[in-house]
Amino acid sequence: MKRRTAPYLFVAPWLVLFCVFMAWPLVRSFYLALHRPIAGGDFVFDPFANVSFLVQDQLFWRAIINTFYFACLYLALQVPLSLALALLLDRRDVRARGFFRLAFFSTHLVGSVFVAVIANIILGSRRGLMNQLLIMVGNEPVAFLSKPEWVMPMIVLSALWLGVGYGMIYMLAALQSVDRELYDAASVDGAGPVARFMNVTLPGIARVLSFLTLIGFVGALQLFELPYVMFQGFGPGFRAITIVGYLFSTGFEVGDLPYASTVGWALAIIVGMIALIQMRLGRRFSQ
Repeated sequence: MKRRTAPYLFVAPWLVLFCVFMAWPLVRSFYLALHRPIAGGDFVFDPFANVSFLVQDQLFWRAIINTFYFACLYLALQVPLSLALALLLDRRDVRARGFFRLAFFSTHLVGSVFVAVIANIILGSRRGLMNQLLIMVGNEPVAFLSKPEWVMPMIVLSALWLGVGYGMIYMLAALQSVDRELYDAASVDGAGPVARFMNVTLPGIARVLSFLTLIGFVGALQLFELPYVMFQGFGPGFRAITIVGYLFSTGFEVGDLPYASTVGWALAIIVGMIALIQMRLGRRFSQ
C-alpha cells in the first residue's frame, strides 16, 4: 500500500499548486472570455461579444504594434550584442574574464522594476543624470520620458541593459561547446577569422541562437513592468502600452475581467503561433 501511494503523495504538492494557480485560472479565464458583464456585477453568456469588440479596439491594436515594435528592435540589438560580448569574453588572452562575465550577467539579476526606477532617475526631465550632464556641457535638456518619439528607444535601451548579459551566458556556453579542432582544421585550410566565424562558429551555435531568439521574442511579448514603472503608466500618446499592460489596465483598473480574459487568450494564441514558426525555422536552419 505504501509503495503504491508514495509516488502520488510526493507529486501531490506540485499537483495542488498547479491546479490552484494554473489549471483553475486558465479554465476561469476561458469561461469569462465567453461572457460579458451586465449591471449588478453579473455576467451573461455571449461568446462573440468580446471578440468582436477586440477586433475593432484601436487601443488593443496600438498595444499590438508597440509590443511587436519593441520585440523586433530589442532582438535585433540584443542577440548581436550578446554574441559580441561572448566572443570577446571567450578569448583566452582577456584578463579577469570571470569578473567581467559576472559583471555583465549581474544586470539581469536586479529585475525589471529596479531597472525601470533607475532609468527614470537617469532619464528624468531636468533632475535626471543624463540631462544634468547635457546642461553641464551647455546643451538643452532632452525630454526622454515625455516625448512620444523617445518612448520606445528608451524602453529598448533599458531592456538591453537588463538582457544582454543574460544572452551572453547562453552564447558563452554555446561557443565553448564548439569543437576547437574545427577551428584548427579551418586555419590549416587557409580560412581567415571571418570565414571561421561563418563556417564554424555560426553552425556550431545555431541551435542556441534559435533558442535565445525564441525565448527573447516570447519574453518581449510579455513586456509590462519595465515601461509601466518607467513612465508611471503608458507614456505619452500610449506609446508605452503593451499587450500585457492593456490586459492589466482592462482587468484591474477598469474592472472588465471578461474582456481582459479575451485579451489574455489573444496573447496566448499569438505567442503560440510565433513559437511554432520560430521552432520550425530554427530546425530548418540548424540542419
